Amino acid sequence: MSNQRREKGSSIVRVLEIIETIAQSEQPLSSADLAYQLDIPRATAHRLVQTLESEGFIQTNMRGNLIPADRFHKVALGVLYTGRYKAQRRAILENLAQQTGETCGISIPDGTEMIYYDRVTCNWPIQIHLPVGTRSPAWCTASGKLYLSTLSKAKVEKLLQLLPLEQKARNTLITPDALMDNLVTIYEAELGTDNEEFIDGMVACAVPIRNDRGQLIASLFCHAPVIRKSLDDLMAYAPVMRKAADELSQIFSSSNKNRLDQ
Repeated sequence: MSNQRREKGSSIVRVLEIIETIAQSEQPLSSADLAYQLDIPRATAHRLVQTLESEGFIQTNMRGNLIPADRFHKVALGVLYTGRYKAQRRAILENLAQQTGETCGISIPDGTEMIYYDRVTCNWPIQIHLPVGTRSPAWCTASGKLYLSTLSKAKVEKLLQLLPLEQKARNTLITPDALMDNLVTIYEAELGTDNEEFIDGMVACAVPIRNDRGQLIASLFCHAPVIRKSLDDLMAYAPVMRKAADELSQIFSSSNKNRLDQ
């Protein structure tokens, strides 16, 4: 019985280590990669990976490597959303929404999409409703284009050849060259923009939320209907958005040691 308990405990730890390794890896891994990195038998790694895949926590991409799946993302978002810093995060968003007078929120990259992770709406009777959990294309949204602009040129060029650059709205950029030029501008300004490219009648801008290594981990966005604000109007709020993004970065950063519980 004691040997069974030890084996069960060991398997649980290994599963958690596999999830942690996949989550932290910058490149998709194979079962063999996991076995090597975690110093476990290949057969064991393969068996545990199969279990995680069948349960919907991870999936195999077109190259046969492992990437997070829907249940993995739901757990990660749930931990973030209900974490002990929720009150601080919401206070920052509420303050920013009050300063801009428009809906502000946070979106997180997931492959070629962005997930709306949190948001605070404005009090205007006319607003664009994009609830938490909504997935939007990375290539035609302010947050998504900001994320794409941080990737290597080679990776972006390859993505642009694979993405379905369809006409989502009146100003959607549907050619790789036009989108690449726009991404260069966004990279230089560190300010994502959406000039009625995702939804007709909506403009948006976004600034990066970074981890302690300076990498973009999320985007802080603000969007508004064009009958109330132009894209230039929203971009004028970039300084206060950057200040809020810095505050959010401190909350998200693993290097921040002096944090208070809610």
